[in-house]
Parts: sequence; structure tokens; C-alpha cells
Amino acid sequence: MHTINNFLQVIDSYIGSSEWFVLLLLGTGLFFTIYLKFPQFRYLAHSIRIVKGKYDKKDDKGDTSHFQALATALSGTVGTGNIAGVALAIHLGGPAALFWMLVTALLGMTTKFVEVTLSHKYREVAEDGTISGGPMYYMKNKLNMRWLAAIFAIATVLSSFGTGNLPQVNSISNSVFATFGIKQIITGGVLAVILGFVIIGGIKRIAKVTEKLVPTMAIIYFIGAFAVIFYNYENIIPSLFAVIKDVFTGTAATGGFLGASFAFAFNRGVNRGLFSNEAGQGSAPIAHAAARAHEPVSEGLVALLEPFIDTIIICMLTGLVLLSSGVWKEKYENTFQFTDMRIIDLKHDNNGQLNKTRLKNYILGKENIPYYTGTLSVNKGIIENAPVIINARSVAENVHVFQNDNFYNGDLNVDNGVITNNNIQIKGKSLLHSAPLTTEAFKRSFLGNWGQYIVSIGLLLFAFSTAISWSYYGGRAMTYLFGTKSLIYYRIIYVIGFFLASFTDTTIIWTLSGITIAFMTLPNLIGILLLRKDMKNTLKKYWVDFYKEFGHL
Repeated sequence: MHTINNFLQVIDSYIGSSEWFVLLLLGTGLFFTIYLKFPQFRYLAHSIRIVKGKYDKKDDKGDTSHFQALATALSGTVGTGNIAGVALAIHLGGPAALFWMLVTALLGMTTKFVEVTLSHKYREVAEDGTISGGPMYYMKNKLNMRWLAAIFAIATVLSSFGTGNLPQVNSISNSVFATFGIKQIITGGVLAVILGFVIIGGIKRIAKVTEKLVPTMAIIYFIGAFAVIFYNYENIIPSLFAVIKDVFTGTAATGGFLGASFAFAFNRGVNRGLFSNEAGQGSAPIAHAAARAHEPVSEGLVALLEPFIDTIIICMLTGLVLLSSGVWKEKYENTFQFTDMRIIDLKHDNNGQLNKTRLKNYILGKENIPYYTGTLSVNKGIIENAPVIINARSVAENVHVFQNDNFYNGDLNVDNGVITNNNIQIKGKSLLHSAPLTTEAFKRSFLGNWGQYIVSIGLLLFAFSTAISWSYYGGRAMTYLFGTKSLIYYRIIYVIGFFLASFTDTTIIWTLSGITIAFMTLPNLIGILLLRKDMKNTLKKYWVDFYKEFGHL
């Protein structure tokens, strides 16, 4: 697993986590924001009226209503990114990462408006009579770049697993196990069967499920989040202050948190922001292309609401829960995942103290402390003369070694910081990240331990609905590449992958998701930038026609 994860991290460092990718993503959003004169602010109220059906016509063509398309697209974006992704961003980048998530969302509102409008404009009718759309269709029908459309479609199929499938069920199964003690393989098996029944019905059944599921899960999550925030009301202002204060300086070491640089907070915030709202990735346009509308801009304006709801509202709520509760900088007893853990060649001094400056520099990548290689003796679960163990970017404490739920006695073989023994579990105190961190935060309210059930239920509903929507995105890409006959094979593999990911190491899955996002996003950003004039002219025509028919707003 270590070898695979390290290989994926190298790829991710050159693509999804690289500075040029982040700048291209934000730059595209900023360009269209200025080029189209800040549509995310000017047209927000108009977008809400469209969702309500105020301007609908009886002869509009499509498979879903505006609200159903929005709910389906939101169910594809509101998932682990809102619960586990925000926690991971703050864990890695500190409070300032939340700020960059919000900036990504503001610019992403325009990006999503553009990509959905263009995809809706150049959609087609599939062999089975359903509407088929997405960036691959404007690449083919307008740009005449079938090769780019093929790259995007292939990346969409891969991303349906890396974004919408694997990390979603992984977060669900781990959260359910932590809360209810139900084994991951059981949770994965039950949900895989339900998923199969839903997705076989296509977009119409998916839309009927998501239009009920999205509002329900939002209400449940909001209740729990506000319970935590108001319970820790005295920390609301300091939390908001920390988000702003650390934006350009990075976060200093505090509690078990060893610190984060500006670059890391910026990169992780933008990266997790994209994973959450998917603006620029080209996924939502596939759902919106099926919406009933007589022209494309109105559906683009509906899509403009997605990053606002997903990231600015829901992710901000999660961020305030994590910061106001203080859990992001505290250590908890947990079982270490080996991909999160490294043993470094550094000892405590005679007083049991550590050089925190060196450790912070190590975490930030400014100092290369070598990994430990050798043999460590373990007596009744305690590592004798142990070097420093880093888990989840924090110094591990109260570390014990187990084998088959019993204290381990014997030797630990360590190669370049990694334990190579089989059937060994390491437990101790360290920082948490992803869903377990959010779960701890939700316990910090008048609900007490009951708060953890809200996270588990929220994760289950959020992540499962995301998996449903992404099965549709991948299916439309398969339709584009191989025709409608390929759908049944794709759906079978999708359900099997969903099941297997429920008991696979989470770190590898998160790394994989970053790569698939990048491979899907790059062709889409290139495409919408090439069609910038088409977009501007389409928007102008929309308002000319709108004022003729309805007058001024």
C-alpha cells in the first residue's frame, strides 16, 4: 500500500496538487468573473426565481425540472468533501484553508455558470431517447475537437470512481464503524445493493431520489452543525478571526497542530474546495444538460447556485463546527493508518522534550529529518527506546502495539520509517483528520455523544447521494464513448468498486481522487476558455430575449 500511495502522491504533486493547476483553476474563474461582469453577484436572485419555475414553458425539452437537475448536481457535490474534505483541509492547512475554500467557491460560481451553459447549448438526444450532454458534446459539436472530448469522457469515467464512488463509500463505512461498530464490509455490501437498484433506473429515477434526499440531509446536518456552533458560541468570533488572520502568514503551532505555511493552506484549501463543489471539473453540466429548458443560459444560472450552497454555506458550517469546538488541534485515541504514520530518526531528550522547531520544519517540508530504519523491541505492547512516531502530521503519544487485539511482544521491523510487520495494529493519541475529526466536533454540543450520529447519518446520505449522481455522470461518458449498450457493464463495475472501496485504506483513495479531478478538469477548462466569445454572445442573447418576453426584472 505504501508503494502505491507514494507513486500516486508523486503523480498528484505534478498535477492535482501542483501550483500551476491551482492557479489555472482560480485564474479561469477570475477571468470569467471579470469577462462576464460578476454574474455570481448580479444574477443570484434571478437564479433563485428560475429554480422556482417562474419562467418555465410547457414545451421546454428535457428529462428533469430545474430543481431536479439542481438537486441531482448538488447530490453529486454535497458529499464527503463537505464533511471529511473540510476536516482534511483544516487538518493540513489550518484555519486559513477554509478561507481559500470560500474564495474557490465564489470564483467557481462563475465557472460553473459557464460550463453548464455551454454544455446545455450543445447537448444531444441519445440512442435511447434521453438527453445526453456535458463538456464532451461542446468539444465535439462546437470546437470539432473529438480527441479532447474523448480525453474528457475517459477522465469522467475514471473520476466517477475516484471522486464519486471510492472515497464516498470509504468515508461512510469508516464513520458507521466508528459510531455503531458495524464492520466496513457489511456497510459496503448493503449500500452496494441499494445503489444498484437506484442507478439501473437512469436519470429519471435518480432525479426522483435526489430531489427528496438533498433537502432531507441538509436539514439534518444543519441542525447538528448549529447545535455545536451555538454551544461553543464564545469561540465563534475567534474562529472567524483565525480564518482571516492566518490567510497570508500560515498557522503557527498550537496544541497538537505543528503548524502550516501559507502555501500549504492555499493549496489545500483550493484543492478541497474544488473537490467539494467541482466547479470547473465538468461533472455538473452532465446533470444539468438533462434539464427542461428552451435555452441554455437559464440552466447555467441555476448551476450558479451550486458552489454557493455546497461550499459557502455547508462547508463554512462544517469549518465553524471544527474551529469553534477546537477539535482540529487536539489529540485523540485512535488506531493509526500506516499511510498516515512515519517513524523518524529523532529521539526525545533526557527530559522527554522534543525540538518543536525541527518538527514543525519537518511537517512543512523545510527540514529533512531522515526516516528510521532498523529493528525496535516491543515489550507488552510498548516500544522500548522508541524514536519519534509521527501520525496524522502530529507527534504520537501513548503508543501501543497490538496483534490480534492483544499486546504485542517481539520486534518491529522498520524500513525507511514504515513498519513492515504483518497483522500489527498501532494505537495511540494523535491528531485526527477527515470524517473522524468532524465526528469528534459534533460531540461538542448539548447533544453530547448523540452528535456523532448526525455525522454518520449525514455522511451516509451525503456520500451515498454523491455516488448515485456520479454513476449517471460516468454512464453518460460511457454512452458518448461506446453507446448505450455499454451502460450495463459500467454499472456492474461501478457497484463492485463501490463495495470494495468500503474496506480499502482511505489515504490512497483521497490521493487517487486528486488525480482524477485534475485529468477531468484540464480539458474542460481549456474548452470553456476557447469558447469565451460564444459564452458572452449567448448571455447577451438571453437577456435581449428575456426583456422582450418578460420585461425588466
